[in-house]
Amino acid sequence: MLSNRYIRLGTERSAIRELFEYGVRRKAELGADRVFDFSLGNPSVPCPEIVNEEIKRLASTDPIASHGYTSAPGDPVVRDAIARFITRTQGFPARAEELYLTCGCAAALVATLSAVVSPGEEVIVLAPYFPEYRVFVEGVGATLREVKCKGEDFSPDPEAIKATLNEKTAAIIINSPNNPTGAVYSEEDIRAIAELLNTFCRENGRTVYIISDEPYRELVYDDARVPFIPSYYSDTIVCYSFSKSLSLPGERIGYVFVPHCAREADSVYAAVAGAGRSLGYVCAPSLMQKIIPACLGLTADISVYNQNRLALYDGLTKMGFVACKPKGAFYLFLRAPSGDAVELCERAKKYELLLVPSESFGYPGYARISYCVRPEQIEAAMPAFRKLAEEYGLIKEIEDEQA
Repeated sequence: MLSNRYIRLGTERSAIRELFEYGVRRKAELGADRVFDFSLGNPSVPCPEIVNEEIKRLASTDPIASHGYTSAPGDPVVRDAIARFITRTQGFPARAEELYLTCGCAAALVATLSAVVSPGEEVIVLAPYFPEYRVFVEGVGATLREVKCKGEDFSPDPEAIKATLNEKTAAIIINSPNNPTGAVYSEEDIRAIAELLNTFCRENGRTVYIISDEPYRELVYDDARVPFIPSYYSDTIVCYSFSKSLSLPGERIGYVFVPHCAREADSVYAAVAGAGRSLGYVCAPSLMQKIIPACLGLTADISVYNQNRLALYDGLTKMGFVACKPKGAFYLFLRAPSGDAVELCERAKKYELLLVPSESFGYPGYARISYCVRPEQIEAAMPAFRKLAEEYGLIKEIEDEQA
């Protein structure tokens, strides 16, 4: 019998993808330069040149070595290079045998959830959150529990997390820098979460894992620092992707890092590997694996994203819109003037502005603007945003205050 669940997932697009497809149709009708698509987190900055150089170099060598299978957990040389990089940059000891290479962060998250969460258990997510978390969590037979972040800056609320912990809690997903808010959780935030989890686990005789989802680790601004969570909480599993840092979203390459200090670390790693085997994720793309050692520590030109961030935030707030200034990633979370995010995004469509309503992120009343676009698009979109602000009466309010 066919699976109704998978039929539903296969026919119902996410809100982000649905809007992206709408944008494709509108661009075909009007021309790409007349549609301001801020829907998808698809990097617009080219990858570092060494990525292409390494691909060419590898393609010109032994094709069996370049395109053949690697070890199931990934090429040992590549894993060793990543481990040494983590040790050097984070001051945290890592070993090759603690790394499992995956087809991007999605595969890393699904394998990790499959490894440490059993059917009937619960996984806490901090809202706003990446919508696919619900798909991943429910896919392993668990229940997703939303805990809202603080509204002023979208930082975690330790007391709300504490109130949600119970005998069914198996894990909490932390995504910093955050999609969709651009918030970067501080060292104080991470320490507070670590302390309450340690207390809960000690008092209840169970383990709650932090799953640290880190595709935006390097995308930070204004000297923001991203704490490396295993340094603060032993039972942390890191899921990483090179998609955003190297502008390689379509190549699907990332890893799971299970530090040796995690409780039952060897068994957790074995479970991740077993989940990868069961899900068909064994052996991440070989060619992409082998470019990694030459690219560790490099990023695409993120100064372009910073330019977009400042232009968008400054421009919109001067029009009267309200948003929390992002410290990382490439998203701006814009408050709906009327409190209705769906209404905001539908009104925006009249001016060919494609914004994602926040309901699917578990935090109503906002719209996500993905600013990993060409700077020219930000500039060209400003008159459309101004018309939207005028429709809400924001421009008039500012002019009245200045008068």
